[in-house]
Amino acid sequence: MWNGYFGRIGIVFLPVLVALGGCDSRAAPLQEAPSSTPQRSEVRLDRHQMDLVRNRVWVLTESGVVLYRNARRERVVIPLPEWLWVGAPYGCPPDLALGPKGEAIVTSNVVPTLWRIDPETLEVTIHRLELDADTDKDVGFSEVAFSSRHGKYFAVSAKHGSVWSVDPLLGKAHKVQAFARADSCGAKP
Repeated sequence: MWNGYFGRIGIVFLPVLVALGGCDSRAAPLQEAPSSTPQRSEVRLDRHQMDLVRNRVWVLTESGVVLYRNARRERVVIPLPEWLWVGAPYGCPPDLALGPKGEAIVTSNVVPTLWRIDPETLEVTIHRLELDADTDKDVGFSEVAFSSRHGKYFAVSAKHGSVWSVDPLLGKAHKVQAFARADSCGAKP
């Protein structure tokens, strides 16, 4: 499964695979996969997901998401309409997660909104979450993950030091707990 095309571009993904986390939005440009038409470089945000079931890699960049489909030898740029985020030193980067059906979920680190990318059509839908707490704050999420055990997403607002459970329909978020904030993104005090 990981031979052929992926073997040739595997070196391109190595920096993405080992550079998880961090707040530095000045990361090195992601190199392009071989293509018949030249594409401009995208600056990665050190957020990516490998979908081994569908043989693809999702990469979050400063301008949206880039999807690499190994089986088709294809690179697809997916813009995120109305996507808001801030870079260092104002916040930790937004995040990218895969859902149970292979959909990609992208956060904003500024507002409680999620972008869902359909795994088949690549259609982007915007989901403005209804918060049950902290409605007087600008809550955004710098981490998100799907829990198959709980059947929902969990998101972290590093700015406010809080964890949120997000319903699988991406409509509501419930504040689970507050935690001691780290000095920087992902670093413990």
